[in-house]
Amino acid sequence: MTDRTTPEHRLDDRRLDAYLDRIGAGRPARADAASLAELQLHHLRSVPFENLSIHLGEPIVLEPAALVDKLVDRRRGGFCYELNGAFAALLSALGYSVTLLAASVATPSGLGPPFDHLALRVDADDNGPWLADVGFGSLSHRPLRLDSRADQPDPAGSFRITPTDDGDLEVTLDGAPQYRLETRPRRLRDFEPTCWWHQTSPASHFTRSLVCSLLTDDGRITLKDRTLIETTPTGRREHTLPGDAEILEAYRTCFGIVLDHLPSPRTPGSRPG
Repeated sequence: MTDRTTPEHRLDDRRLDAYLDRIGAGRPARADAASLAELQLHHLRSVPFENLSIHLGEPIVLEPAALVDKLVDRRRGGFCYELNGAFAALLSALGYSVTLLAASVATPSGLGPPFDHLALRVDADDNGPWLADVGFGSLSHRPLRLDSRADQPDPAGSFRITPTDDGDLEVTLDGAPQYRLETRPRRLRDFEPTCWWHQTSPASHFTRSLVCSLLTDDGRITLKDRTLIETTPTGRREHTLPGDAEILEAYRTCFGIVLDHLPSPRTPGSRPG
C-alpha cells in the first residue's frame, strides 16, 4: 500500500505509543478494517472537537508533528484539519494507506467553499476503501464504506454515499446532506488557505462562537460558549454556567482540557463568563 499523506514525517514508536495511550487504544495486530473501526471510536471518545485555539490566539500549524504534539502532549483537541491530520499520521504509522480528501460542507444556504473540510480515505489490509472522519464534530461513529451505495447503519443514524454528476461523493445522514467529498488526493498544505480563513474571517462560524464537543458512551457532551449541553438516549439537557471558574472547570472535567484563562471570542458576539 502507498501512503499518500505525510511522507516527510513518520511517527516513531515512542510517539505512536503515546498517541495510542492518548486515545486509550492498544496497538492493533493488523491494519485491518476492524481495528480501524476501534481506533476511530476511541479517538471520537477521547479527543474533543474544539476551536479554542482560534480564541486563545494560538497558531494552528498544519504539520503532522505539530498536530500530534497538540493532541498528545498538550491534551487538546482541534477542528477537522487538526484532528483528521493527526489521525492520518497515526493510521499511516500503523500500516494503513491513507489519502487526504477535501470536502465542501452542506449548509442551509448551500455548499461551503472548497477545502472547507478534511476527511480521510483509508485502505485496510483486508478490505476498503473506507471513509474515516474524526473531525466533523458529529458524524458516523464507525468508518463508512466509500464504495458502497447502500444505506449504512451507524449509531449516529443511517448514512449513504452517492456519486454526483461531476464525480464527487455526497455523504448524507438520514437523508440530510452532510458534505460533498472530492476523490482527488490532497496534501495538508492544500488546506492552509481555508484553515487560515476559518481562523480569521468574521464570516467563519468558528470565529463567531466557541465550541468544545466530545462523543460519550451514551451520547455527547458539548460546551458552546457558556452553555453545557448533554445529549443522552433519554433526552437533551442544557445548563448555563454562571462564571469563569465554572467554565474552566467544565473544560477540565468534561473534556480534559486545562486552561489558565478563558478563550475570548475573536469576533463580536456571545462571550463566556
